[in-house]
Amino acid sequence: MIGVASSAAVARAATGPPPLDPDLVKSGHEIYRQHCASCHGANAQGAPNWQERDEHGELPAPPHNAEGHTWRHSDAELYMMVSKGWRDPFNKTERLTMPAFGDTLSPDQIRAAIAYLKTLWTPEEIQFQSEESRGHPFPSAGK
Repeated sequence: MIGVASSAAVARAATGPPPLDPDLVKSGHEIYRQHCASCHGANAQGAPNWQERDEHGELPAPPHNAEGHTWRHSDAELYMMVSKGWRDPFNKTERLTMPAFGDTLSPDQIRAAIAYLKTLWTPEEIQFQSEESRGHPFPSAGK
């Protein structure tokens, strides 16, 4: 029985999400505080009424915690949203509703901010996001 339990633990560890670097998360929290919190909230709770369209027909900044949907996107998708900006495809305008940070933040800073966001999710959301990222990891350096 112990052998079966140990094998299961090893298999789970092999397929589970990689552990987060505490220094990276700390750095990411500071980056989040400086560049993201003004729209997404100091505690990543999202803008008030984030599920209701504003006067432009756009959805306000969503939460990044477990109540939002950030965890549904792969590392590659999250990186591109932060780097290139984002326009919700359901918005009624063509403008970016989230500005691009690719000229403001380095690739390592973007990865750190995303690492911080991962600390806000449930274990199930972290697992889902990890699986989504297996085929869509962060872009290589220089992209």
